[in-house]
Amino acid sequence: MIGLGTYAFFWQHSERAATPLSLAGAFTATRELGVDLFQICDYAPLDSMSDAELSDAAAAARYLGLTIELGTKGVEPQHLRRYLELAEVFDAQLVRSMLYSPTSRPTLAEAEAQVQSVVAEYEASGVTLALETYEQIATRDLVGLVEGIASENVGICLDPGNVVARLERPRDCVEQTAALVKNVHAKDFAFARQEGWVGFTYSGALMGAGLHDYPHLLEKVRPRERAINEIVEHWLPWQGDAETTVHTEREWTRTTVDYLRSTT
Repeated sequence: MIGLGTYAFFWQHSERAATPLSLAGAFTATRELGVDLFQICDYAPLDSMSDAELSDAAAAARYLGLTIELGTKGVEPQHLRRYLELAEVFDAQLVRSMLYSPTSRPTLAEAEAQVQSVVAEYEASGVTLALETYEQIATRDLVGLVEGIASENVGICLDPGNVVARLERPRDCVEQTAALVKNVHAKDFAFARQEGWVGFTYSGALMGAGLHDYPHLLEKVRPRERAINEIVEHWLPWQGDAETTVHTEREWTRTTVDYLRSTT
């Protein structure tokens, strides 16, 4: 399935928007695009919602016919268990996370042990834990960790744009992780010269206009054949004012959804 994530609404959710978009508002905007999947990913208010607020959010998603996935940071056992509880509330079958959180930076061995301690609970609940590729962990190390855990319910959330910051090539990341991918973050990216030609900025690009060889990802990962969901995200720089930025963010989302629908 094609889905939208909270990073597709980054500026619309932010305090810089004239009227910040609520989670329920993002659900509605997702359905208006004819999309049936939403990933609540790194959405800070989720961790402070009351049980009643969580139930209301889950009910809103069900009313709109949305499938929900969850996303967080960290692999501390108590935190992963909390997200397993949230997955039950939202009927979510996937939780995306990253090895590091704002309060924890485990070694690879520690991270593997932490994940291993909750694997049986994820398996029993039918929920998949997808660990994201990113610049703080070498892709080969993340692959090794997932292979060491050896569970069908633990895999990789593939975001090849992230690894450029540790001088890895996105295509290499795709090829190294392909067999273990459980979730894809779909966005484009590019380099642009800074003013005065003093360095580059690496940031988002309109899908299909940047450096991401998405057809290569489709060929190697085969997400449609393997029922791997593709979640739309953006790295959209601030466009000078809120109105222009929000308008551009919406256009990027529509363009990315259209791009994904047009590819085979």
